[in-house]
Amino acid sequence: MVDFITEFNYDELVEKSLRNVIYYALKVVEEQGLPGENHFYITFHTDFRGVVLSKNLKIQYPDTMTIVLQNQFDNLVVRHNSFSVDLSFGGVPQTITIPYDAITYFADPYAKFGLSFEHDDLDALSASEADDDNNQRQASNAEVISIDNWRKKS
Repeated sequence: MVDFITEFNYDELVEKSLRNVIYYALKVVEEQGLPGENHFYITFHTDFRGVVLSKNLKIQYPDTMTIVLQNQFDNLVVRHNSFSVDLSFGGVPQTITIPYDAITYFADPYAKFGLSFEHDDLDALSASEADDDNNQRQASNAEVISIDNWRKKS
């Protein structure tokens, strides 16, 4: 049941809908594998509640991390609020779990598609992280759809 509301927060509704795009894309991959040349870049906050990483990965990536789902991943399990996947880091297989709300960037470079999300409750990216993020977007040639276009201007 939905809590009683006094007004619509359309920014939140749009963001939730865009995160569902990630859910449905991952669901297809879970059920049939990646079609054709499609592959995903997923950047997320490693310190977000619900993210499950090994201690070594948390030390190596204390704030954000980008994973690539392309050729070498196993056991993709897609849930309504999160997904988990087995990836190899330095030859060591590890399972990671990522809530959709932790994701800041999702792209399929082959499809020239991307989504960017901002977290109001988290600090802005440092200058070097912002540069890395911009370089990643330019390298993928993805069309990024930012939900900021629909946010109220304060």
